Parts: sequence; structure tokens; C-alpha cells
Amino acid sequence: MAVFDKEANSYDSWYKTKFGSFIDMVETDLAFKLFKPKRGMKILDIGCGTGNFSIKLAKMGCKVIGIDISDEMLKIARKKAKKEGLDIEFYNMDVYNLRFEDDYFDGAFSMAAFEFIKEPERAIEEIFRVVKKKSQIMIGTINKDSKWGKLYLSEEFQKNSVFKYADFKTLDDLKKLKPEKLIKTGQCLFISPYAKENEITIENEKKLSKTEKGGFICALWIK
Repeated sequence: MAVFDKEANSYDSWYKTKFGSFIDMVETDLAFKLFKPKRGMKILDIGCGTGNFSIKLAKMGCKVIGIDISDEMLKIARKKAKKEGLDIEFYNMDVYNLRFEDDYFDGAFSMAAFEFIKEPERAIEEIFRVVKKKSQIMIGTINKDSKWGKLYLSEEFQKNSVFKYADFKTLDDLKKLKPEKLIKTGQCLFISPYAKENEITIENEKKLSKTEKGGFICALWIK
């Protein structure tokens, strides 16, 4: 998709900033507290972007297939995986039309992509279709009901970013998806988006977790 193609070349530079690396750290920590990958598992990474989590999963010994709707993002993901010596497959594919057989994967994983999913019920039905029985499905997304959500929804931010195309979710929204299969949820990124550089610490993250809503939320289902 062209709108994401424009973001591709500058996307990874965000991870090199103090805030970007901190956010990646706390989101990764939460994701893998919920989702438990095992060596040899075949995992579908939905909305893989430039391959951040595809690479993390592959380094854990998983066989990863990453999908995204941006060719430019996928080009970067392939280069990064090749540089790391990792055998990851990347395809341009829509979550509403996954070109895989029923019960194909041992798990499905999606980080920071569901904020752009306009029909989450339809998407999760398709995800459930392609994973095996008792497989884990983990979705992480920006929390609409947080200071981060308010920032992304602000007029100024919407005007100047891809988030004008987003459809943000709350934790309650995630809980409504396949509630009978939902196992656990979690939150992170309690630090304000307006925090000063010296305030971006794990100590502050833990302290604020007692009073603030997490800017990022995750949910785990078992088929």
C-alpha cells in the first residue's frame, strides 16, 4: 500500500532513538510474556513491516512467514533477514485473505498492525482459520484509551502521519474478539508520550503502571 511505502525508508530510524528503543523493549517484553514461542514452530507474523518481530521470532528458532501490504516495507525486511542469515519468507498479503490452508500454522503473531485493521472481527476469523487447534494467537496494538491514543488521535498528529488511516482499539475492543478463546491480556508503555529523555526509564514505567493506562495493549487467544 502506497501510504506505508512512503514510510518504509525512515521507519527503522525510530528504533534508534531513546524513546523508540525503549518502546520496542517494553512491547517486546509484554508480547513474549503472553506468547510463548518454541523452536520449530511455524509462525505467521501479520503486518510484519520491516521485519522487527519476524527476526526476533526467527532468532528464537521459529519458522516465520511475515506478511504485509507494503512492498517497500517487505523489501527492507528481506534485506535485514538476509543480513542476519535468517531464512524468513515475506509476502505481500492481506489479513482478510490469507493464502494458506486451514490449520497451517502453529501460531500467529501481530504487533502494531491492528490499529490499521478496519474489520477486526473478519480479520481474526481468518487468522483463526489458518492456525492449528490449541495454537496461540497474539495481537498487540496501540491503546485508544490512553495518553498515547489521544496523541495519535489529535488533529495535528493525524494530519502529518499515517495514523490518519488508523482505527484504534481499546482493551475492551480486543476482549470482544473471540471472547470464548481469550486467555490473557496485558498493557505496557505507561510512560507519557511527552516524557523528557531522563524520564524514559524502567523505574518510571513500573511506577506509572500503578496509575496510568498502558499506551500499548496485547491479547492472547488459544484456538
